[in-house]
Amino acid sequence: MNHDMLNLIQTRRSVRAYKTDPVPEELLSAVLEAGTWAPTAMGRQSPVIVAVTDKTYRDKLSQLNAAVMGKDADPYYGAPAVVVVLAEGNNFLQDGSCVLENMMLAAHCLGLGSVWVNRELEIFDSDAGKALLKEWNLPETLRGVGAIALGWPAGPAPEPTPRKDGYIVRV
Repeated sequence: MNHDMLNLIQTRRSVRAYKTDPVPEELLSAVLEAGTWAPTAMGRQSPVIVAVTDKTYRDKLSQLNAAVMGKDADPYYGAPAVVVVLAEGNNFLQDGSCVLENMMLAAHCLGLGSVWVNRELEIFDSDAGKALLKEWNLPETLRGVGAIALGWPAGPAPEPTPRKDGYIVRV
């Protein structure tokens, strides 16, 4: 049995410090495509993946996200790319969550770092978020699921937290 996938899952870490170097286009494309292969309810493929590498939009997203938190820090930890996942329908959170996980695993496989960032729901439910959707020619019915900060890690991966007792219950 090949355990490469299990090893990939076990060694992926959330990266919270990034180099400023851009993500090469071929690697970004591979991460984005991995997201398109995530399972979705009834195979409807409801999510929309928005790759934000333009500094103006990236900084705008950072500002909006920080405002939701009531802080002045960059919630994307200086990553040169932010990948936002939006979706609609009854299963938008579940569908988009699968997309985000696929992209984080693909990033790790390619040597990139990533971290899931929340508050996209609040951002894209706001007037400012709806304005961004309009600028991006996307329907205002899309809701934010989450985002990943994406880039080259600025340091070594953190040590894993031990798995908690009782994580698995067999019935």
